[in-house]
Amino acid sequence: MRHKRRGRKLGRNPNHQRALLKNLASALILTERDAEGDDNAPKVRGRIVTTLEKAKEVRPLVERCITIARRALPHQETADGLEVDADRNTDKWRAWRHSAEWQAWNRAVAPVVAARRRALRLLGDKEAVRVLFDELGPRFAERPGGYTRILRLATPRLGDAGKRAILEFVGTHDRVSKKAERPAFESDEEEAPADRPEVAETEAPEQADASPPDSADEEAGEK
Repeated sequence: MRHKRRGRKLGRNPNHQRALLKNLASALILTERDAEGDDNAPKVRGRIVTTLEKAKEVRPLVERCITIARRALPHQETADGLEVDADRNTDKWRAWRHSAEWQAWNRAVAPVVAARRRALRLLGDKEAVRVLFDELGPRFAERPGGYTRILRLATPRLGDAGKRAILEFVGTHDRVSKKAERPAFESDEEEAPADRPEVAETEAPEQADASPPDSADEEAGEK
């Protein structure tokens, strides 16, 4: 029995499971890289297609990595404010390197380095970690969780008929609902309600003109 054993085995041993999830998470994050001129450029940014079970298993890993990058943003901003604007090994940089500002910068940037190392252990890809902290972290800075979505595809996978799904980042391919416009028909234009008041106005004077003679005839008959 698999008591207290969370997650799906996916037909693999534990080492193979961890390697599979790392590769899927890195593949999703790397779709957001600048792939201009790359022969292996992603077809769609921020999206991968895999089986439904794999998408459900890798989603928590991706969410955890983005949360790590989000929490490191305040420390990175503090460190950027303390860093000197000079090239490495120049006189200005050497003076800053032996000043108290460097000590403050070192303390500010330490949590960022620890966060990057933790993300590297989870993903195992340096390029994916760079995209994670440079692109995805600032993008989801104001979003407290829920960075990805899973959309199940109707057509199964060829070969084994596996259930396929799309795993993508929110905010890139969001569905916007639009209200349909009411169609206009020629019959509605012909039977427009604006024609009815004109008929009523033309009939009203005739009735008004016809009423006085009737009343005059009745008075003559009484006499």
